[in-house]
Amino acid sequence: QVQLVESGGGFVQAGGSLRLSCAASGSIFRVNSMGWYHQAPGKQRELVARLTSGGTPNYEDSVQGRFTISRDNTKNTVYLQMNSLKPEDTAVYYCNAVIELLKPYRMSTYWGQGTQVTVSS
Repeated sequence: QVQLVESGGGFVQAGGSLRLSCAASGSIFRVNSMGWYHQAPGKQRELVARLTSGGTPNYEDSVQGRFTISRDNTKNTVYLQMNSLKPEDTAVYYCNAVIELLKPYRMSTYWGQGTQVTVSS
């Protein structure tokens, strides 16, 4: 009923930039928080950045000042602008959203399919 579709990953050299997008679609009543996680090979999935329902951003320490999260509520879309990329940013990036649905009312967490970001040195 709800899908998160990501785009914008790819291959970039160190110091470069990429912009990820994630659009939520389906029988959505309201989208609460939206964010991005990443998972490197052999490691756990970790929070990169998140926007609360009130619009307050939270960033993982290593991306503070380099990444910017934003959202377009009219399109139920969240973006992650990634600048000054480093090889250690290489990972699969997953979109995450907490969404309210009706009939019956419920609040659930959804994940995108993941998009690969590779940064070469």
